[in-house]
Amino acid sequence: MATNLKTMAATINPTQKEGKVARAIEEQTAKLPSDLFLWAAVGAMAASLSLKLMKNDHISLFVGQWAPSFLLLGIYNKLVKLEGHDKES
Repeated sequence: MATNLKTMAATINPTQKEGKVARAIEEQTAKLPSDLFLWAAVGAMAASLSLKLMKNDHISLFVGQWAPSFLLLGIYNKLVKLEGHDKES
């Protein structure tokens, strides 16, 4: 199955280059410091704890779910900085 998916992907984008939108997003994302996403995740967890202590349970859960998203954005940011969007260009 994995071989089949690779074959299909090669026929869809044979040169394996990013599109204009992905390139623009990655150029802007690479400008952000990696620490920003870590601190945003810690801030979301602290805000969630504060809201929980103030008995705002539903809002606390909502804000607490931001932390994993911020951490994933940080991983994306790091990958863009290390690998770039297209090594050839």
